[in-house]
Amino acid sequence: MEIKTENKNFSDRFAAARIGKPRLLILGCGDVGMRLLPLLRERFRVFAVTTQTGKQDALRAAGAIPIIANLDEPATLARLARLTTNIIHLAPPQANGSIDRRTRNLTAILPDHATLVYVSTSGVYGDCCGELINETRTVRPHNPRATRRVDAEQVLRKWAKRSQSRLGILRVPGIYAANRLPLERLNKGLPALLAEEDVYTNHVHADDLARIIVATLFHAQSGRIYHAVDDSDMKMGAYFDAVADAFDLPRPPRLPREQLQHEVSPVMLSFMSESRRLDNQRIKAELGVRLQHPTVADALQKIGKLSLK
Repeated sequence: MEIKTENKNFSDRFAAARIGKPRLLILGCGDVGMRLLPLLRERFRVFAVTTQTGKQDALRAAGAIPIIANLDEPATLARLARLTTNIIHLAPPQANGSIDRRTRNLTAILPDHATLVYVSTSGVYGDCCGELINETRTVRPHNPRATRRVDAEQVLRKWAKRSQSRLGILRVPGIYAANRLPLERLNKGLPALLAEEDVYTNHVHADDLARIIVATLFHAQSGRIYHAVDDSDMKMGAYFDAVADAFDLPRPPRLPREQLQHEVSPVMLSFMSESRRLDNQRIKAELGVRLQHPTVADALQKIGKLSLK
């Protein structure tokens, strides 16, 4: 009954949204989406898609109008078709297969002449052997997760061209914040790679990512790709060490790759098998982004001060 009540009242809210602020739709309103809402709710009447009826109150309190829909169920998406031409697509692909069925379902109902920001992953590049790369680098995904993201990007590019829409693609690395740190991993004493075998990793604070998404919405060139990444230049083990030091935890033990592959999960091992450094000049030059947390070290210092209060 809760879902039916939400859907019954949807038309009334839709009618109210016609007056005043322009409308904007967020798909995949998790942690980053919730950080987006304070940046958008004064400029837009924001609609947030969720599959969870229990999340509706939190979305309303944050300034969004919740809509119950599911990208895995095309029949639930019809009500989104004419809602707005401003869309932020944060929803990840489904957990299996080589194509992103969710994004394909979405493009089937998207309007023409829209503006869409898609949050993808830097994993589309695969292993770059530690090279510094920019957005012109050819994609070479090394795992199914990244392959599905490449598919989503390609599907959205075709939609944007066909519908004469403006598409901005953000390739995002590891997202961190005070509530998104590897503290559990450190408490468990899980190992990292020896420094000489370690991989370069990339980071962005969740608050900076939210601000980059907003900048992309307003300023992205059509069809443009941007690296949503901070200024840090560090290897994965150094990141774990920095977090450990900030919270007075033991640094993780270091192991050679041959031994470590038996100690960590396949997912973590895949992250430890790809090394690249992302250039972020494009978000600064074209989007005007000024990072609030330029490096992991800067952010950890601020997080540490907050934790002491």
